[in-house]
Amino acid sequence: MSANLYELFASRFPPDRTRTFIETPEGRVLSYADMERVVGRLTRLLQEVGVGPGERVAIQVEKSPEALLVYLASLRAGAICLPLNTAYTAHEIAYFLGDAEPKLFICDPAREAAFAERARESGVAEILTLDGEGRGSLTERAQTLDPDAGCHAAEGDDIAAILYTSGTTGRSKGAMLSHDNLASNALTLHDLWGFTPNDVLLHALPIFHLHGLFVATNCVLVNGTGMIFLRRFEPRRIMAELPRATVMMGVPTFYSRLLAEPDFGRDQCHGIRLFISGSAPLLEDTFQAFEARTGHRILERYGMSETSMNSSNPLKGERVPGTVGLPLPGVDLRITDDAGKELPPGKTGTIEVRGPNVFKGYWRMPEKTAEEIRPNGFFVTGDLGLIDDHGYVRIVGRAKDLIISGGFNVYPKEVEQIIDSLEGIAECAVIGVPHPDFGEAVVTVAVLEKNTNKPPQEYDLIEKTKENLANFKVPKRVFFVDELPRNAMGKVQKNLLRETYGQTFSPNGV
Repeated sequence: MSANLYELFASRFPPDRTRTFIETPEGRVLSYADMERVVGRLTRLLQEVGVGPGERVAIQVEKSPEALLVYLASLRAGAICLPLNTAYTAHEIAYFLGDAEPKLFICDPAREAAFAERARESGVAEILTLDGEGRGSLTERAQTLDPDAGCHAAEGDDIAAILYTSGTTGRSKGAMLSHDNLASNALTLHDLWGFTPNDVLLHALPIFHLHGLFVATNCVLVNGTGMIFLRRFEPRRIMAELPRATVMMGVPTFYSRLLAEPDFGRDQCHGIRLFISGSAPLLEDTFQAFEARTGHRILERYGMSETSMNSSNPLKGERVPGTVGLPLPGVDLRITDDAGKELPPGKTGTIEVRGPNVFKGYWRMPEKTAEEIRPNGFFVTGDLGLIDDHGYVRIVGRAKDLIISGGFNVYPKEVEQIIDSLEGIAECAVIGVPHPDFGEAVVTVAVLEKNTNKPPQEYDLIEKTKENLANFKVPKRVFFVDELPRNAMGKVQKNLLRETYGQTFSPNGV
């Protein structure tokens, strides 16, 4: 029997294929029958342009139903889907095309001219276009093709997708995810989060990323139900659509921005059974404010490109703010020291995971793969965390974000939690920067709450922090900004902050 992920999805499509798969606020409705027909035609087109099993299909386009169906067609053809962030420049795209060597590159018509030469230099055989309305040479060429394209008989270990890491510390790495990797995670999450035949997902995430493409979409597909498909997150649009949905997945920024709307509350959320957050840490204050406003306790989970989801707070049971819950069924999660020795509960170290969700390695980087996947199958995530006495996982930060000041370890998350709790502070990020005496010094970059009567000053925050933390953890400087730099998934880009404030304690400092 084929292990092709598309066949798993198809086996769980609703018997009544007229059931809605995707609905957009603009009034577009695609039934499961419509979806199968378009996916069949796109699969046929991939085959006609020479995309065979194992060939890469790179796609950098605006979010649309058709862009999502390219992913499904790639699965069906046995190809490898390579979704690319829409923010990437032509220079960045050239790297990905040169590294992955896709047979086909799909881009926005407005960017085709800028990309064409770089694509040819990278050996791309075919360029097709697709815009945010679903128009372009891709759909034009596919619309008259026979939708009966068959489905490639894939093996479970065959690669279904490559997700490139952000590359904030050097060359981006392509994480290879197999059909079995994605299938195991989709089935586990579907069961763990209690999906039912009555569920409707509110989808406002980008689809070039794990969260929106694999977690959100795959859960809907294995459930055989539908989703309200928004191009982007807009608070007022979300509020209008929430009463028609039962599940929403988002990044923490979604929830904080909803809370910033004075009229957001229980009225919009009465039909929702589950709010899920991930891709970045959810502040405990946001968790508590959201519960107070709506009556809902957000379910936070933990995942990454190389593993999909690793842990989740429970659907039924205590959802502990500040934690990412318990390891998923079938996933082993442990905390280790620098030598790789497992640490007991309560001790902070590196998070390692093992299970059917763990990727097959980095594309064309066997040495890096060997460095990060141990012989016993544990993947070294690079995240720092601990497991408490109840088995809940807490994320402290990234290993690369660890600050060593005067020989002492400082975990940014601990400092951030103190400062975030102070009056007048909306949010903050803590980084380490070079210091002539301490090696590294703790620096805070903070955003003030709007309409604060008496905004705190740098001195105030430093003194308040001293009341709660050892002196070596106390920020040496505090800088105020209008907003923190974030990537498309809402993660604070601390590498940019380190570049901006890295010279703070140099003779010609900030």
